[in-house]
Amino acid sequence: MCTRVYACTCVCLLWFCLCFVCLCVCVFCRRIDYKLKRQDSTKTLLIKSEQLLRIEEHDFAMRPGFGGSAIPVGIDVQVESIDSISEVNMDFTMTLYLRHYWKDERLSFPSRNNQSRTFDSRLVKKIWVPDVFFVHSKRSFIHDTTMENIMLRVYPDGNILYSVRVTVTALCSMDFSSFPLDTQNCSLELESYAYNENDLMLYWKNGNDSLRTDEIVLSQFFIEHFHASSGLAFYSSTGWYNRLFINFILRRHIFFFMLQTYFPTMLMVVLSWVSFWIDRRAVPARVSLGITTVLTMSTIITGVSSSMPQVSYVKAVDIYLWTSFLFVFLSVIEYAAVNYCTTLEEMRKMKRGKLPSTYNASQAMAFDGCFHDNDIELTPFPRMAPSLTPDPLTNPTQNQDIRPREGTRLRRQRSVRENVDLLVSNSYMIDSYSRLAFPLSYLLFNTIYWSLYS
Repeated sequence: MCTRVYACTCVCLLWFCLCFVCLCVCVFCRRIDYKLKRQDSTKTLLIKSEQLLRIEEHDFAMRPGFGGSAIPVGIDVQVESIDSISEVNMDFTMTLYLRHYWKDERLSFPSRNNQSRTFDSRLVKKIWVPDVFFVHSKRSFIHDTTMENIMLRVYPDGNILYSVRVTVTALCSMDFSSFPLDTQNCSLELESYAYNENDLMLYWKNGNDSLRTDEIVLSQFFIEHFHASSGLAFYSSTGWYNRLFINFILRRHIFFFMLQTYFPTMLMVVLSWVSFWIDRRAVPARVSLGITTVLTMSTIITGVSSSMPQVSYVKAVDIYLWTSFLFVFLSVIEYAAVNYCTTLEEMRKMKRGKLPSTYNASQAMAFDGCFHDNDIELTPFPRMAPSLTPDPLTNPTQNQDIRPREGTRLRRQRSVRENVDLLVSNSYMIDSYSRLAFPLSYLLFNTIYWSLYS
């Protein structure tokens, strides 16, 4: 009896343990099944999209309508910003939304409400998209924060919209002959890389309205005009390709360069004229003023040249700066001529013995290195006596006696040497003439310069 009770108890315990194990296994399997169902649901949705578009049934390495006529691909661009324009590198950086429109009947799907389906970059890699690239681009990238900025929209009839947000740095051939009073014409060019005009036809989807821009404000330029155009490009090995152009005209703001270049240059030129009103014996004052203006002009020219590309032609700003530098340099040369003439005049007076007995040459030259004519009695330049011509009616005989021989003149003109002597003996006249000649010449130059380049 005890053996039977013991056997029954053991069987009950075993059955209880078996039931507990089965319960645990069921709970665990339920959890695993729930997780698998969640994973399968995601996979099922992806499979449904691919099945809906029949991606696995077609070869998307080939373009739509392969072997037939060229597939038309419409382009629509919205310019978000022009980030930078570099004169040194001759390029510009632009951020834009590039949208492609085409029809691929392989991706058509049935829809009761005719609604489109939108996908991201994960599906883009599995279908055919146009291989549009930027001609003459130096750098370009598709934005990827927080995900790749790519959008694919498929309509039930097979029409497709493919949009990307891209930043591109492209070449702009600039002409600096009128810099900084210049206007630059830049363009961004789009073209298919692999498909020529027999396979793919690029066109602006809405004509000139296909190019739209946000409000763009640049620091040094004013955007005068944005317009779209199209053309053909020929390559000897592959043929003709459709090419689209995004053209924009940039006009440079002149106010920045007026403050940084033109106004300081004008002030330096005017400052160099101050030496014409300083006493010609004040050598340290006039020489230091002239050297200071020359060095300042050299600094301005160097600063402008460092921010410009090394072009082989003359720019408008170069003409203005080097002409102004010439005026400053001539003001220094003018004082050198004045000082030389003054010293030469005083040396002549010393040789003629017309110096006073109390005149001390070493003391006169101690301060500024030249003789002082306030200590010297300078006689005016001798005037030529007027030639007297006798009246032929009152004294005809005398008229016959003094008749000039053939080859002589009645009025004697001054020779070059006499004119130089006159200038040397009146060296102060050089400053007097320069006070008028330099400002008038510079004013004439500015009038011609701004009338030509404005």
